[in-house]
Amino acid sequence: MNDSSWGAPPQAGYWGPSEQGSAQGAGPAGPAYDAHDAQHTRPMPIVPDGPAHGGDQDDDRGAARLSGPPVRDDTPSTGSYGNPSQKPQEPMPSAAPQPAPAPKKSAGRDLGAAIGVGVGLGAVIVASLFIVKAVFVGVVAVAVVVGLWELTSRLDERKGIKAPLVPLAVGGAAMVVAGYVRGAEGAWVAMALTALAVLVWRMTEPPEGYLKDVTAGVFAAFYVPFLATFVAMMLTADDGPRRVLTFLLLTVVSDTGAYAIGWRFGKHKLAPRISPGKTREGLVGAVVFAMVGGALCLQFLIEDGTWWQGLIIGLAVAATATLGDLGESMIKRDLGIKDMGTLLPGHGGIMDRLDSLLPTAPVVWLLLVIFVGSG
Repeated sequence: MNDSSWGAPPQAGYWGPSEQGSAQGAGPAGPAYDAHDAQHTRPMPIVPDGPAHGGDQDDDRGAARLSGPPVRDDTPSTGSYGNPSQKPQEPMPSAAPQPAPAPKKSAGRDLGAAIGVGVGLGAVIVASLFIVKAVFVGVVAVAVVVGLWELTSRLDERKGIKAPLVPLAVGGAAMVVAGYVRGAEGAWVAMALTALAVLVWRMTEPPEGYLKDVTAGVFAAFYVPFLATFVAMMLTADDGPRRVLTFLLLTVVSDTGAYAIGWRFGKHKLAPRISPGKTREGLVGAVVFAMVGGALCLQFLIEDGTWWQGLIIGLAVAATATLGDLGESMIKRDLGIKDMGTLLPGHGGIMDRLDSLLPTAPVVWLLLVIFVGSG
């Protein structure tokens, strides 16, 4: 309570007759009492000015405190009625401070919706992956186009950057298909043609902002569809569906380990200026979970794979998934947004789910080629 709510302090430091039964009433309104009334009053207890412990947590002690400047006791120390045998009245003891309840940790999202959407997406991906490979390539292409739409829309809304969506969407889908049909060579050619299409498409508009628009367009073409082509390239191997499943499982396991350990034990921030929710303990959880998952996947899912190779791949996945998440967080902080979209309840947008997958795909593809070949 503010000091001003108590009114002006008493002028002479004595309580009025009507306040003799209260230890905390306000002083009498009006002139101070004459000296001959002093024997009918008792001294006001000296109370320290201001809270003993500070902060808002001391509000419970307000009943034992007086606001305003301290009021001196001008009566003799022999007692409140002039009797030496009587001791001055002691101040009322202050109430014990009540500790504030510890804040509860929150996941920050609708966990039920997030789990439901995640399970549904996983079912669609696994079904398309093991039934017809071409269907899965189509799923990747659709995800790329939606991700490009989210990214370019946020750039336009928040920064006024108009990266041309039409050539990006057409070129991005073609890039994924080219990577599946012609491998890395096809992916690079499609990337170059997409960048050229962005440059030409933007020429149909006024030159103001041309450089920043085409720069953002080329960045978007590399960041979303080009990195996604490595998933399609994994699929071309004889055990392609199992390679893609290993890639997806390890990325999800890494994210799950980071979330579970960080939420339960996280105390030390990993990159507070980029993503305040991430902790070093969460990174350790991501590494442990991904390495264990990698050892199991390489031993039981990948032909000619061994557990120690899985440990290396799991460590790499934890690193790239974390960096991808931080990179996406950096973009969102620059744009001043929390999520790239709202398409997936409990998750945000498609780009909020691709942030860990995109930079992880080329690393897993390369390590699998080194360890077990491209066949």
